[in-house]
Amino acid sequence: MNISIRFLLMSVLCASLSPTLSLAEKSPEPAHLDALVDEALANNPEIKASEARWQAFSERVRQAGTFEDPMLMLKIQNALVRDPLNFNRDFMTAKVIGISQMLPFFGKRALQREGAERAAEGERWSFAERKLELRRMVKETWYQLYFVDRSLEIVEKNIGILDDLTRFTETMYGVGQGLQQDVLKAQVERSKMEDMRISLRQKRRSLEATLNTLLYRPAGTVVPTIAEVDLTPVDFDDAELERLAAENRPLIRALAAQVEKARVSRKLGEKEFYPDFTVALEYMQRDPAMGEKGFDMYGAGVTFNLPVQRERRHAMIAEAESETRMAQEELNMLRNQIRFGIADALAQLERSRKLAELYRGGIIPQAGHSLEAAMAAYRVGKADFMNVLDSQMALFNFEREYYDAVAEHQMQLAQLEGVVGKELP
Repeated sequence: MNISIRFLLMSVLCASLSPTLSLAEKSPEPAHLDALVDEALANNPEIKASEARWQAFSERVRQAGTFEDPMLMLKIQNALVRDPLNFNRDFMTAKVIGISQMLPFFGKRALQREGAERAAEGERWSFAERKLELRRMVKETWYQLYFVDRSLEIVEKNIGILDDLTRFTETMYGVGQGLQQDVLKAQVERSKMEDMRISLRQKRRSLEATLNTLLYRPAGTVVPTIAEVDLTPVDFDDAELERLAAENRPLIRALAAQVEKARVSRKLGEKEFYPDFTVALEYMQRDPAMGEKGFDMYGAGVTFNLPVQRERRHAMIAEAESETRMAQEELNMLRNQIRFGIADALAQLERSRKLAELYRGGIIPQAGHSLEAAMAAYRVGKADFMNVLDSQMALFNFEREYYDAVAEHQMQLAQLEGVVGKELP
């Protein structure tokens, strides 16, 4: 009886040595990351709002630098109060029509247009930066789901094994060949697995809701099980990635556009020390009166403001200079953050890659061999049940840590792509 039961244990536990790393291949209808990213970029309301904001700023370019509308004037001049509607009693009475146009000082309109162009350019790159951020968020959520799916598969597998072990220990204890503590320990480990399964299922629903929100789907939309993921190698050094960031990061260009806009604002402030002009032309129609023929007349003139409020104009220039320094320092701060982000991401990528390779090529196979040795020793009565159970749980933990390292590596890659501003080949 003892030998047959122990061989039953062997057959049950041998299933645990089959590589859990291949279970993901059985997932039906896996979702595709690139398709989800495209869907998010097409449907996300924040992206659409950002695009509309950019288009609104683009329309301001057409408005900037244009002339103000001309002013049309209609008036009665020198009419008699005692007979206001009689225009031929006094030869000085005239019906006047005039038109005037305000002309900004030379160069102001071009600067206004250039400032609007720089503002629109900044919004354009801010829109591209938000798309980049959304792409990163979708990828990170995807890889978190990947880790949860792999963990659920491992937990499901181990729950089945622990159920068999629990029945086995109960049988051994029932025939007087096992210990009650073996039964209790197996039950406790099984309960821990059940607790972990509940937590993982809740976490997956939360991640599903997060991903669906990014995709602008109903929160309850089911996301299929994520298929197996391979580590993506990164063959770039710090200098190459910094160069790519300088060429591709949208936020760098957005801040550069802000710097240029502030410089244009300063030039426009300097132009405010010069007057704007208003030219006018009037035609006066007069009726014959008092023996006078009432010749028609015209008037022409030019008016301009006197820029005597110099304190206000000096403040405008000082404000523009402060905006220039602020935008320039924000640009320097971003470049500094990019350098740190690249260095940190490369270090994290190397760590997670080495850990994944260590678990897959070393620790997991070694843990499998340790479990086989514990089973063999237990079969011949040279080891107790606790050694077998501990070896099984160690293998379980190492498999989860492997997938954790893979998911962490891919999430760090997504973050690095966000720092650089483009997908890395």
